[in-house]
Amino acid sequence: MSVMVVRKKVTRKWEKLPGRNTFCCDGRVMMARQKGIFYLTLFLILGTCTLFFAFECRYLAVQLSPAIPVFAAVLFLFSMATLLRTSFSDPGVIPRALPDEAAFIEMEIEATNGAVPQGQRPPPRIKNFQINNQIVKLKYCYTCKIFRPPRASHCSICDNCVERFDHHCPWVGNCVGKRNYRYFYLFILSLSLLTIYVFAFNIVYVALKSLKIGFLETLKETPGTVLEVLICFFTLWSVVGLTGFHTFLVALNQTTNEDIKGSWTGKNRVQNPYSHGNIVKNCCEVLCGPLPPSVLDRRGILPLEESGSRPPSTQEASTSLLPQSPAPTDHLSSDEMPEDTSTPEEMPPPEPPEPSQEATEAEK
Repeated sequence: MSVMVVRKKVTRKWEKLPGRNTFCCDGRVMMARQKGIFYLTLFLILGTCTLFFAFECRYLAVQLSPAIPVFAAVLFLFSMATLLRTSFSDPGVIPRALPDEAAFIEMEIEATNGAVPQGQRPPPRIKNFQINNQIVKLKYCYTCKIFRPPRASHCSICDNCVERFDHHCPWVGNCVGKRNYRYFYLFILSLSLLTIYVFAFNIVYVALKSLKIGFLETLKETPGTVLEVLICFFTLWSVVGLTGFHTFLVALNQTTNEDIKGSWTGKNRVQNPYSHGNIVKNCCEVLCGPLPPSVLDRRGILPLEESGSRPPSTQEASTSLLPQSPAPTDHLSSDEMPEDTSTPEEMPPPEPPEPSQEATEAEK
């Protein structure tokens, strides 16, 4: 007799996380929902490097040095690794408050601000926090129902509060925050070097070919090289400029969000409390400091929801799915009949016997 086993589906936390993110590989990969420009980034890098390795590298390795394709391959692999690490990781998303936590925070705010008269605007929800003898304001997020930590901000595209929020980068398809900023910086730095490298050796390739067959004939025979030069030329300025800008921010221990808002360079001339006053120390903290673990616990298992009735166990559920048939007892003798194993408490009381007819006549 076969028994059917019913297995309950395990629900992981990433399936119920709020926000506008997409998850792959059972929650191991986390990205924004808008990934069109990220695919364009992959296409440009892969397409340009494929043409370079297929045509120019073979010629340059013979004519100049075999180290040219090797160094190009190292830059290409490092750029792709840091790009995928930036795109597929948690940037530092802060979990939203649970209903009980949100209610407790609301009670604290009401106790601090008091009752607001009707028709008046409530005061801003701000907490003061001291960092390096300087007051920093912690703002309340009405979406996540929390007071955001210092340097955190709410991303309107991903709909999440991100710790040490830098910016949302559509080219990598993810937010850039505390947990993936170093990989983002290494990606744009290596991509700048790769773009300069491919662009320079494409020019060398065209120059060497032009010495043999002429410049115009070289352009006619190598349309792929012309395409690579155009892509690298227009990409070079933006990528190298972006790398220089973020190098400046790393040296000051500052984020793009703080630079745009003028948090430390505004009218108040407030000094950056996170800067160590030393370029080397700032670079070491941003790029080489300890990487905090993710607080989302994306692959954690959600507990079963409690309900009024107890859910059937696996054995009960499997038994209920089997067809029930009555036990055949007609062909059994009295000796073969199953014994009644019920206790005396469960057995019904015996009925009193009916008086016989003769006893009734005698009583009359």
